[in-house]
Amino acid sequence: MSSYDPLDTAVLENPYPVLADLRAHTPVCWHPGMRAWLLTRYADCVAVLRDHTRFARDRRRAGAEVPAPSLSVQSLDPPDQASVRSLFMNALHAQDLHAIEARARRLLAARFDRLAGCASFDVMAEVASPLAVTVISDLLGVTSPDVATFGRVSDAIMRSMDGGLDPSVVEPGRVAREQLSALVESWFQTSGRPGLLAHVRAHAPASEVQELYVRNTARVMFQGGYSTLVAAVGNAVHTLQKHPTALDRMRDAAMLRTGVDELVRYDGPVQGTSRIAMATCQIGGVTVTAGQTVTVLFAAANHDPEQFPQPDQLVLDRFPNRHLGYGWGSHSCLGTVPAQMALRALVTSLLHHPAPLVTAGVPRRRRTATMRTFETLPAAFRL
Repeated sequence: MSSYDPLDTAVLENPYPVLADLRAHTPVCWHPGMRAWLLTRYADCVAVLRDHTRFARDRRRAGAEVPAPSLSVQSLDPPDQASVRSLFMNALHAQDLHAIEARARRLLAARFDRLAGCASFDVMAEVASPLAVTVISDLLGVTSPDVATFGRVSDAIMRSMDGGLDPSVVEPGRVAREQLSALVESWFQTSGRPGLLAHVRAHAPASEVQELYVRNTARVMFQGGYSTLVAAVGNAVHTLQKHPTALDRMRDAAMLRTGVDELVRYDGPVQGTSRIAMATCQIGGVTVTAGQTVTVLFAAANHDPEQFPQPDQLVLDRFPNRHLGYGWGSHSCLGTVPAQMALRALVTSLLHHPAPLVTAGVPRRRRTATMRTFETLPAAFRL
């Protein structure tokens, strides 16, 4: 049986063999460093995510104190969560998503043309981050923050999600959240242009959602959408580079639709999430005591052969494909829709560019456990 250290260099490079070994031998195992039960089977993961009564996301239900800035759609449980999630989902679906995707394609086309003359460039800095900031800002209807500045704020927040493994990242993450909260507050203080936030502001009074939840959820949506999309773009580019025939196959519209989902399943951005057991129960024949943390490992579930035949193969026409790349159910990422749009725009733009995007150096993974992403991903357009 393998031990699982999510920050080990080899695991950062390729976590799937270790996760497969855990799933085969100890599918529900206690991790002393994370102080949590790890779930690696798809069925167990979905069962926990579905059961809001027995497994809490809202830590206040287990007696914990949760700071006010942390109360958002992602930290509340149904039924308390329903009104705020509905408010934001209705606002999301009211947007002209096709127009946002078209603008993303234009941005990528212009950026690819500029980068075509470079001997090499970093996909993360030159493509993923600018695309993510632009798409999320466009969706919300706010002025895009400076990419480099916001990237540092987002990085601190993302790293702080691994506070259980590295306590030193907690305080920088708290400061970064305060900085992002100030930015979000400035959006609410100005009239703004049409977009998701304008819709939320107009409909929030009738929804009776607490203003605190509205602002916090806007912050979470911007940050979560950005960081998830940056990671997803990097992972998708890397996967396409390893599978040189995959991109051309996605010229077919049907293959593009299923292929984008498969890219996320194959090497997804979000690696897992946690719940607290509200009562002593059994998971996969293992007794989990009330108050203990259960960590659902999306990365392991997405490669479970019981749910996904040939899980380690990139199957572009895989259907159905109910992966957990963006979470599940009421706590799935609010940025799922813009992330899928941006990935379609990315694939389409790569297909339309005259030169293929190839590797131009050794990529380096970022040392984070919750989010699977690249620190640098060198590439170049070469005929």
